[in-house]
Amino acid sequence: MSINAKITSRKYLQKMGVNILTETFVKNYDGNILTFENGESIKTKTVIWAAGNTGNTIQGMPEDCFTKSNRIKVDRINKVVGSENIFAIGDIAIMETPKYPNGHPQVANVAINQAKCLANNLKKIIQDKEPLDYEYKDFGSMATIGRNKAIVDFSFIKLKGYFAWVIWMFLHLMLILSVRNKLIIFLNWAWAYITKDTSLRIILTQNEKISTSKNALDK
Repeated sequence: MSINAKITSRKYLQKMGVNILTETFVKNYDGNILTFENGESIKTKTVIWAAGNTGNTIQGMPEDCFTKSNRIKVDRINKVVGSENIFAIGDIAIMETPKYPNGHPQVANVAINQAKCLANNLKKIIQDKEPLDYEYKDFGSMATIGRNKAIVDFSFIKLKGYFAWVIWMFLHLMLILSVRNKLIIFLNWAWAYITKDTSLRIILTQNEKISTSKNALDK
């Protein structure tokens, strides 16, 4: 995303009580203390590691089709390199193009459009027609950070704050498959917004109110 979006999201998180450490690598974790390469440490029993994942290799696939992270190399119609009738789409596939020499971003929109393109190309292959190369068009990026907080990076406009949050909610609601699901999720979102019941996404910070409540419970 844009530099302004990164700066804004960082400010939002910091105001919510999140301590952000960048360019900091984890060296060790023994179940009680998390140690960084620079010698600093954090005492904690809870660590959530979200540094990406690797794909599973499949026996019988061409050996040279896998990258170091086990993603599968595909050509412009998502056919696995070195194969004749095996295809891969989405996060597991890596397609090098002039616009994306290191592969496409691993987001849902890429996978959905690769699937549509591949479905049409399979029809063309059956009909002995020339398949069309896949080309990803990036319409922009969005991220929600909290209540009334989001960032939107479109090619024609960049927004932050409440209006960005409304746009994020609207577009995500429209992408949900059925009308029934849209209605149920909209009602759930509306109720959570009115009642402020967002316990599944809340960030707790130690303050006087929480301490007082805890002491009252202890007594």
